[in-house]
Amino acid sequence: MSNQVKAESEMIRDMLAVKRRVAAAKRERSRLESAPERRRIEEILETVRLVDQRGRRGGDLSHGQKQWLEIGMLLAQEPRLLLVDEPVAGMTDSETEQTAHLLRDINRTRAVVVVEHDMAFVRALGVKVTVLHEGSVLSEGSIDHVSEDPKVIEVYLGR
Repeated sequence: MSNQVKAESEMIRDMLAVKRRVAAAKRERSRLESAPERRRIEEILETVRLVDQRGRRGGDLSHGQKQWLEIGMLLAQEPRLLLVDEPVAGMTDSETEQTAHLLRDINRTRAVVVVEHDMAFVRALGVKVTVLHEGSVLSEGSIDHVSEDPKVIEVYLGR
């Protein structure tokens, strides 16, 4: 997708209300809106903490709320695996904390893979960590284990 087309697409999405964006993502799979679908959309809005924002335009949301909206649009497609790349980049501390709770909640019903460099956020997730280097697993375990692993320290901290 060209940068111009992507920018225009993002501008249009920013103009849509939060609820309509989630509904549009859901409809891409089912094509018909029904009472069960409306209930599912409300459930998704609850999950991503945007119930109170349902009537606002996407472009009027804070950065963190926009990220949650994007996650909600993905959830509307009923994925078994959610892959998120640096989900808290640019978020406030409060939004980062809420995002950790959000991803833990989502992980109760589906697999979640997070690519992230913010180790405080990774620690807040409280999950197994896999450190990759040049496409291979360098270390795996708790955040404390990988943080103290001499291989990780050498590769990422240059000590």
